[in-house]
Amino acid sequence: MHAVKIRDGGFELGDAPDPTADGDQVVVRIRAAGLNAADLQQARGTYPAPPGWPDDIPGLEIAGVVEQPGASTWAAGDRVMAVVGGGAHAERLAVPASLLLPIPDSVDDIHAAGFPEAFSTAWDGLVDQADVRPGDRVLVTGAAGGVGTAMLQVASLAGADVVASVRRPESHAAVQALVPDATVVTPDQEEDNGPYDIVVELVGGEDCLRRVRWLKPYGRILVIGVGAGEETSLRLFDLMRARGRVLGSTIRARSTVEKAALATRVREGLLGALAAGRLTVPVDRVYPLEQATEAYVRLGSPGKLGKIVLRMD
Repeated sequence: MHAVKIRDGGFELGDAPDPTADGDQVVVRIRAAGLNAADLQQARGTYPAPPGWPDDIPGLEIAGVVEQPGASTWAAGDRVMAVVGGGAHAERLAVPASLLLPIPDSVDDIHAAGFPEAFSTAWDGLVDQADVRPGDRVLVTGAAGGVGTAMLQVASLAGADVVASVRRPESHAAVQALVPDATVVTPDQEEDNGPYDIVVELVGGEDCLRRVRWLKPYGRILVIGVGAGEETSLRLFDLMRARGRVLGSTIRARSTVEKAALATRVREGLLGALAAGRLTVPVDRVYPLEQATEAYVRLGSPGKLGKIVLRMD
């Protein structure tokens, strides 16, 4: 089968063996796959694939059809999507059956490919960890990206009062359209629109935890993205005064059991809203597999709105 291969810190199109269903696995013929910042980090050698997943084929989320159901309850031809540990940027992948989610009939493969990683991350961070509640004021930094647009929508679905921080003013209207009740600001306007119950940090960088000063009592900072830098400083007295918490999350390295439990929560909490059109997966650009290198260039460039997706057919 054709697959994107990591070579010398970059990407190239190559070949890989076709997978087979083993144990509780299902072979999925991939129709589309989302791109994520983790793919670039994997190529740089800073975010390797967990054991049991391809270490030379990037990709963390898939949409496709079951080709070999193995011993699972899925049937050949079922439309499915999933967060995976790697190997998504290929024509086929063997996936534990417990990680698969059904794709609603109202959602096409391209938009399904951008759903699993971003919205699972949003659910895990906001609902499971930060315990978002109706009426909470939530700031999302880097809100125009794939995870950012998911965070905005999940926070709004939970009844929160959402503030979206978007660096480029030309993207504000499109972000506003996703969550009409949100307040869309530039980073220099974040403080003026606080204080916040939850700050979702999707950018990182040496100054990102300065936002602890803008927390309400018992507020939470949820660190998800570190594209601008992995090290920061925190003035502890500001955290103490807010009686605040700093939380962090990543999904990729978790066990299959943990990922399956999260998939169940996402299925119960979000799939109905996705099917009904109350959640949207904004897609910035779609590339055929043969243009994967161009897709990664776009992934690493500024000014994106939503997801970059590879199309496999």
